[in-house]
Amino acid sequence: MRPLEGLVILDLSRVLACPFATMILAEMGAEVIKVEQPGSGDETRSFEPFAQGPEGEVSGYYMACNRSKRSITVNLRSEKGRDVIRGLAAQADVLVENFPVGTLKRRGLGHQDLAALNPRLVYVSCTGFGQTGPYARRKGYDTVFQAMSGLMSLTGERGGGPVKPGLPVADLSSGLWVAIAILSALQGRARTGKGGHVDVSMFDAQVAQLTIAAARYFALGEVPPRLGTEHPGRVPSASFRCRDDRWVHITVSDQHWAPLCRALDLPALGADPALATNAGRLAQREEVMRAIAEAMAQRTRAEAFAALDGADVPAGPLLSVDEVMEDEHVRARGMVERFAHPVLGEFPGLRVPLRFEGWEDPLLARPPLLGEHTEQVLRERLGMDAAGIAELREAGAL
Repeated sequence: MRPLEGLVILDLSRVLACPFATMILAEMGAEVIKVEQPGSGDETRSFEPFAQGPEGEVSGYYMACNRSKRSITVNLRSEKGRDVIRGLAAQADVLVENFPVGTLKRRGLGHQDLAALNPRLVYVSCTGFGQTGPYARRKGYDTVFQAMSGLMSLTGERGGGPVKPGLPVADLSSGLWVAIAILSALQGRARTGKGGHVDVSMFDAQVAQLTIAAARYFALGEVPPRLGTEHPGRVPSASFRCRDDRWVHITVSDQHWAPLCRALDLPALGADPALATNAGRLAQREEVMRAIAEAMAQRTRAEAFAALDGADVPAGPLLSVDEVMEDEHVRARGMVERFAHPVLGEFPGLRVPLRFEGWEDPLLARPPLLGEHTEQVLRERLGMDAAGIAELREAGAL
């Protein structure tokens, strides 16, 4: 048994943040019923990259965030379609939505509307800027939240302009906050017997993650500059180019300083008492970084990492995505699994990175075809027969 078996989540969300959250919970055992627009489905079904298979093509983007779910199509602009949602919400434990503020309320599907049908319902709304405040009605995407939260101002090379990270970190981290919100609200419901409404702002989520940068501002009044891969408060902590034009990242605390100097054959630095503490190295950042960069440039990535790893210095080769997928530790941990897809055949995916004792581990299963489970869910959950389902299709509700 997986830890979330028996939990029913009605997922009205699209694109990335919330679908990522509900996929995590689905692979830990929750039944996630993904509600999609008839005909087109979640917008990401049309997003690149597309994987080609024997029976056609499928969006890799969609598959990355929608595995292990059941898909139904419901037209939320139809009153009969909204009745279907009400019926499903009356039985669900959780409803997740990321529509613009007020959209579902105007359609009679807001929190208060559905709580009247199911007081135990945990209703999670994830929007760009939250349900209240001067920005509540604004539109936004991942990079907008990165820019406005300060994250992008911290990312980039010294003296250069702002740079977005290589992944949509605002979307992905907001998805983790949504998962935390769901599990927290369910724990609260277990004590009180009542559900509630959780307001998740993607902008708030990024501001909350400023943590150490905000600490420097609160403590020192300092606005942290862009430092590339360097750490503002630790030296050395950066990526260094090697002789073969590959990179190794090193992060050192005081107890690692002497082993680092021995591994890189830097006896003068290791013997200098002024550099024995991080405070001393911070004061001489440029000199320390220059010496380490020169030493690393004399070695290949493999040579440098072997020397550092052999000295128990915290370091790692900077790997490209293909190298990560082939890495022996990634393989040993089973992080890449495969699922059977009716269009593509066998296809790989990244598993949820949790291992349990006492429950089964998360199960990686395939993403659904559009509307694949509509009839099955309506029969099982709402007791509808073929004639009733056909009537809803005729009315344009499904």
